[in-house]
Amino acid sequence: MAKITKRNKEINEKINHEKLYDFSEAIKLVKSTATAKFDETVELVFNLNLDPTKAEQQLRGALVLPHGTGKVQKVLVFAEGDAATSAKNAGADYVGADDLIQKIKSENWFDFDVVVATPQMMPKIGRIGQILGPKGLMPNPKTGTVTPNVEKAISEIKAGKVTYRIDKLGNVHVIIGKVSFEQSKLEENFKAMFNEILRIKPSTAKGIYMTNVTLSSTMGAGLKIETKSL
Repeated sequence: MAKITKRNKEINEKINHEKLYDFSEAIKLVKSTATAKFDETVELVFNLNLDPTKAEQQLRGALVLPHGTGKVQKVLVFAEGDAATSAKNAGADYVGADDLIQKIKSENWFDFDVVVATPQMMPKIGRIGQILGPKGLMPNPKTGTVTPNVEKAISEIKAGKVTYRIDKLGNVHVIIGKVSFEQSKLEENFKAMFNEILRIKPSTAKGIYMTNVTLSSTMGAGLKIETKSL
C-alpha cells in the first residue's frame, strides 16, 4: 500500500472527497492547500456524457481565457513569404518551413508548445503528422492554429489561449491558471471555461451533459464542483 505523506494527510483533513463544492469555495481550498515549492497549475476536468466515437460529439476547440494561464507559450509557425515576416513581427519564437520540418523529423526536436501554420503549409506538414499528432501539436482549423492570419493566432496564444479536446473516456482537461492568481481571476477563468463547454454542447447529447466537474492543482486533491448553481 502506498504511504500517505504528511502533506497529503494535511490536505485530506481540509477537504471532503464526497462533497460537491461551490466553485468559489473550491478555488479557495485549492489555493490554500497548494503548498508545493513551485507555483502549481490549476486544472479543470469535465466528465461529459458523450460518445467520442461519434463525429458530432468529438468536442475540440480553443478559448482565450480572461486572465490567461500564467504560462508563456513558445510558438512555432510554419509559414513562408509575407506570412513568415508577419509571424516574426508578431513575436513567434520559431518561424520556418522545410527547415523546421526537417529539424523535427531528424532531431526529434520539440522546444515549443504550440504550432501555427498557414493553410498553404499543411500539405508539407502532413509529412510529420504522425510525429506532431500524438503530442497534440498538429495545427487544426478548429483551434485557430491553421490560419492565414498568423499575427492574430500568435497574439491570442501569447494572451493565454487554451485548447481543449475530449478524450476517449469523455473527459476534457483544461488549465485555468496558477494558484498564485488572485481569487477573482481564477473565478473568471473558471466561469469562462465552464460557459464554453456549455456553449459547445452537441445537439445530439442526451441526458445529463456534465456528469462530473473536478477542480485541482498540480499536487493537490480533486474537488468535485456543484454545477447546478452555475
